[in-house]
Amino acid sequence: MTLLRLKNLGNDRTGAAALEFALVAPVLIMMLVGGLYTAMLGFTKTSLHFAVEAAARCRSINTTTCNNATATQNFAAGRFINLTGNTATFVASSQTCGNQVTGSVNFGLKSGQGSAISVPLATTACFPT
Repeated sequence: MTLLRLKNLGNDRTGAAALEFALVAPVLIMMLVGGLYTAMLGFTKTSLHFAVEAAARCRSINTTTCNNATATQNFAAGRFINLTGNTATFVASSQTCGNQVTGSVNFGLKSGQGSAISVPLATTACFPT
């Protein structure tokens, strides 16, 4: 009787799908969350670059709105779309290339253990006067 049970154990397929799902699900979830963080990182970098370019252009062309460095920095902060909740820093200055605006922000990647990795993002744009 025991020999017959052991012989049929190799042909038993009940629970195979649950076991396969338990093996594949953590990898699938990590890939989905990693892809989401990668997309958010790319969006944040693009938004920062757009805000810096728009502010440098505003400082050179639209002198009524961006008449000084503080107004230009506020203009850039208004153009930046923030998904992470971190504060972006903008610096406007006059350089030999024209009006230059630099922006930076730290993008935080949170892990499941409570720790976080900070990815610094920075970009610069210069628009001729």
